[in-house]
Amino acid sequence: MTWLDDISFPMLVLACVMLGLAPFFPEPHVWEKLKMLFAGELVRPIDIIDLVMHGTPWVLLILKLIRTAVVKMI
Repeated sequence: MTWLDDISFPMLVLACVMLGLAPFFPEPHVWEKLKMLFAGELVRPIDIIDLVMHGTPWVLLILKLIRTAVVKMI
């Protein structure tokens, strides 16, 4: 997981804001896709790819936060 250590926090936060939340209006895309997922409406392949694309920065940021906390504990 050293590749995750090479990614800076500011870059991940920027990716979350720019890609993870785009478009900002009427609601963030990732939020729309998560609502579809929990409602069981996420069935079209384009919607699944869209969720993966907009959700990846958030997953990476969470993983980096967990990894940073674990490394500091050791």
